[in-house]
Amino acid sequence: MTLYDFKVKNADGEVIDLSIYRGKVVLVVNTAVHCGLASQYQGLETLYQQYQKQGFAILDFPSNQFANQSPENDKETAQICQLKFKNSFKPFAKIDVNGKNADPVFQFLKNSTWSLFGRAIKWNFTKFLITKEGKVFKRYAPPVLPTAIAPDIATLLK
Repeated sequence: MTLYDFKVKNADGEVIDLSIYRGKVVLVVNTAVHCGLASQYQGLETLYQQYQKQGFAILDFPSNQFANQSPENDKETAQICQLKFKNSFKPFAKIDVNGKNADPVFQFLKNSTWSLFGRAIKWNFTKFLITKEGKVFKRYAPPVLPTAIAPDIATLLK
């Protein structure tokens, strides 16, 4: 199983087949626009601008599972990401990352990795770096800044 085996909804409700990212290095992030870590959006945008032309993509999955930090609907979240954080990568529809309603993408990601606290996502801005083949390369804890991931992205893009 790979990331390419899944389909998700974008903020407009359209179903997107993740196989469109085949051959790209992908960073999957669960986000929340009102989280104290939301300043990481700037670092994510920097990574995106630096590497997108080399075959890099960011998949932004808003989640409201942690302290009600992303209560807006999908379209409002997308507007906040564009207007406040100036992101050029688009968020997908809001999902659950844990529990019985966890999105299958995050079930796959969690089952492919572990952290010191187990497989569950513990907070917003947990990041997963995916190889061009759709496999999880590495999981990064929420406090890990996007700039710290740049060397791994550069390595996978070679």
